Amino acid sequence: MRFGTRELLDIAVAWAALSVAFALFFGGGGRTILYRPGVLVGLLPASLVTAGLGFLLHEMAHKVTAIRFGQVAEFRADYGMLFLAVAGALAGFLFAAPGAVYHQGRATLRENGLIALAGPLTNVALGMVFFPLELLLGGTLGSVAALGVRINFLLAGFNMIPFGPLDGNTVKTWSIPAFLGFGLPCFALAAWAFFGLSFV
Repeated sequence: MRFGTRELLDIAVAWAALSVAFALFFGGGGRTILYRPGVLVGLLPASLVTAGLGFLLHEMAHKVTAIRFGQVAEFRADYGMLFLAVAGALAGFLFAAPGAVYHQGRATLRENGLIALAGPLTNVALGMVFFPLELLLGGTLGSVAALGVRINFLLAGFNMIPFGPLDGNTVKTWSIPAFLGFGLPCFALAAWAFFGLSFV
């Protein structure tokens, strides 16, 4: 798997911007900077690991799956959306659409659906990896793991929304049963992560 210079730059910028956006969002938005800057400073390293890893593995899952289906695939950042992510987090809401893996080549509807599905499912898997760490670890590491659970479940649910260029729309176009079968659990996990709901 190869990476071009521009692709690596776009990945680095998207990683940094998303990490700042998630740190601001979980830290309370713009008021964090004004009244509690220490919260942002404390959350940013954890966000770099959790949001950064979630973003990177999500996009790499798209890329690996596309390449497996014989596609040429590269990530391109959307700088306007990255600005919106940071600005929105300052205002207290989160819209995480950092860019996309663009792929070229002959692909069936099913293959395109599977390429799209690979990203959200990777976030679910990563959230499941962080979950036992949250339960078992205490202190700072446990807090980082908790952030990893919530960020990855939110990313999975958001990306499965059947709208515009989001993964859910591609999956729904391919197969309604696949969209419902994978999308509904992603939405439920995202709701739990966002609202702190309990299913027991």
